[in-house]
Amino acid sequence: MKKLSYIDGLKGIGALMVYFCHFVFAFYYAAYSLSPEAAHTASGLEIAIGKTPLNLLYSGNAAVCLFLVFSGFVLCLSYFSTGDKRRLGKSARRRYLRLMPMILIANIFIFLLMSLGLYRNAETAVLTKSEAWFAGFNQFAPDFLRMLYESLIGCFLQGSNDYNGVLWTIPYLFWGALAVYLAAYLAGGRRLRYLVYGVLILIFLKVDIYFAGVFLGFAASDFFCTQEKGMKLWRRFWVLPLLAFALGVYLLSYPSIGVDMAGTIYAPLPPAYTVIYHMAGAVGLLIGVLGLPGLQRFFGAGAFRFLGDVSYSLYLLHFPVVATFSCWFFLGLHEKLGYHLTVGLDFLCTTALVLLAAWLGRRYLEPLGGALEKGLGRIFPGGKSRRTETGSEEKR
Repeated sequence: MKKLSYIDGLKGIGALMVYFCHFVFAFYYAAYSLSPEAAHTASGLEIAIGKTPLNLLYSGNAAVCLFLVFSGFVLCLSYFSTGDKRRLGKSARRRYLRLMPMILIANIFIFLLMSLGLYRNAETAVLTKSEAWFAGFNQFAPDFLRMLYESLIGCFLQGSNDYNGVLWTIPYLFWGALAVYLAAYLAGGRRLRYLVYGVLILIFLKVDIYFAGVFLGFAASDFFCTQEKGMKLWRRFWVLPLLAFALGVYLLSYPSIGVDMAGTIYAPLPPAYTVIYHMAGAVGLLIGVLGLPGLQRFFGAGAFRFLGDVSYSLYLLHFPVVATFSCWFFLGLHEKLGYHLTVGLDFLCTTALVLLAAWLGRRYLEPLGGALEKGLGRIFPGGKSRRTETGSEEKR
């Protein structure tokens, strides 16, 4: 199946949004909390922005929902396009080795930074008024065995994230993927499979909505690949996918703080269901893009394809850069340049450094998972797998 570059582009945008979220929360916490006491502008500009759709640019929860839904979408594209169930088993066996090596490398990097005393987020948070969020990360004595456990086992079983806060999503990317592969193996191609999918989604909505997001993306992938007439109709009546996309953006941009939104465009929505809004928005955005070739070309552009390619490394490596380099930059210059100019320059430099780290991680570190897999294949020849014909299901 032809690679869907716009799907990877949207996943890349999700990873970039997570980075934006953590930078904004660190230096303009009022843009999230919407509390005047945390504001750094006399007019409360960051609070005003936080109540508009512009907050979507740094909405971490919305980004995670996007990332999980689009990840669920790509997991079984190859299977649905070929009907070859052997691909499911191969992908399931590889899943741990696809995720773990880069997690371990990132955590070793963080362990070294902590051992050298380079984390400055606690003292920075006092000045940026982000103590409620930014100050507590990585404020403990680093322990190599504890870091190793988190990297190899803890983040997969329990979502342990003491060293790298973003690892709380790993159980969804790992166990969610395995559940999807199993569902595809047992129900894929059967007439009543959408009923099975619906039941599973309802169960996961009750148990954990983030798992439901992976399954929602998976169900959309099945329809996209196997229901040609349905997809033709969806594209033909372009107003419907356009409305789905617009509604998706609206729901995704609901402020993550989940407080009363009286006087804003979100006033009609009860404030208690933020995660539901974001997950529904991610699905709406997905099905909208699937029906609009113009948006597919836009999100498949070169810059977005680059972000999609480096999305996993970007996701894992950005926070230690913010907690070290960004903080050192701010602490060294804010008294000389003033708050806003310092943060602006800090953002530009940090972004360049984060993207460079993500590219290096994708280019030189992520392939270690494949090398490890080949090495294990030589040791255990019976488990050695053939080369995949398409890499779509292997992307994070």
